[in-house]
Amino acid sequence: MRGDIACFRAALLAWYDAHARNLPWRGDISPYHTWVSEIMLQQTQAATVIPYYLRFIERFPTVQTLAAAPIDDVLKSWEGLGYYRRAHNLHKTARIIVEQHDGELPRDEKALLALPGIGRYTAGAIRSIAFGDSAPVLDGNVKRILARLDDIETSIDERETEKRLWARAADLLDPHRPGDFNQAMMELGATICLPASPACDVCPVADFCLARARGVQTQRPVRTPRQRIPHYDVAAGVVWHATDPERFLIAQRPAGGMLGGLWEFPGGKQEPGEDLPQTLVRELMEELEIRVTVGEKFAEVKHAFTHFRITLHAFHARHIAGEPQRIGVDDWRWVTLDELDEFAFAKTDRAIIAAMKGA
Repeated sequence: MRGDIACFRAALLAWYDAHARNLPWRGDISPYHTWVSEIMLQQTQAATVIPYYLRFIERFPTVQTLAAAPIDDVLKSWEGLGYYRRAHNLHKTARIIVEQHDGELPRDEKALLALPGIGRYTAGAIRSIAFGDSAPVLDGNVKRILARLDDIETSIDERETEKRLWARAADLLDPHRPGDFNQAMMELGATICLPASPACDVCPVADFCLARARGVQTQRPVRTPRQRIPHYDVAAGVVWHATDPERFLIAQRPAGGMLGGLWEFPGGKQEPGEDLPQTLVRELMEELEIRVTVGEKFAEVKHAFTHFRITLHAFHARHIAGEPQRIGVDDWRWVTLDELDEFAFAKTDRAIIAAMKGA
């Protein structure tokens, strides 16, 4: 970075004071509000988070109410936000805070890092924003800014580069306003120092940026090329009850697995040599020990997860034998269409529900 650190801090904070977005977690700062907002903001844009945050805080206004709530209620409040492990960790951590920390989020870094779902970045955000401690943060936005400020030519995915970035974030941090400084850096990355098209002409710290001075700002940060993302075809069944034409089967995913605790239309990934109806028949036997006849396909949903993509093929099916068993699922229910809003589903299953209602 070119120039004086004190001037950089002053320029960034002056811009932040004038242009910071009016976000709900900034209006009523507390350790609890900061923690919840930072967990929600992981891998999710602020505009998406706002309505979820407001509903979540209304439903669980304190760490005590969150700790006392059933996990199903927490997942229902989180429904649609994705990365559901975050919701599980919030719930687990709330219980630990109540049981081991007298209901108060700890200020100590070591104590924070011992809590589920809180890593170095989140601990720094909580300590600086909620407690005013001089703790740096390093998320994707801050990495991008620092890589451009110092024109870093090595990949930010490399461990040594990340160490360098953490050290740089600590050097730049304003000791008098650490929370505002960290939020200003994240705000700059979210609104000005964008990944593909940085708005250098309105950037408050453009004069400090080496990459801009050298004309390579769009080439920074350097990233390690990602491996090809695999794709899977998945069959899911709306399994209708043999004698009650209004009811069909839903299953709850195992709590410890992907999308744990959410409800779904049961099924699974297609294996080599199978057609999709055969996949559904096999999966329902393996997970629930039921036999079905597979009917028509009525919906197809494409979805991208972090490390893979799927196409979900939804079929009508008829239950013909076997009482459902909890083999590959945590629970199961026979429900009607009107009862589905009581359960938390992933986005793909919500798309199936929409197709059912549309039909």
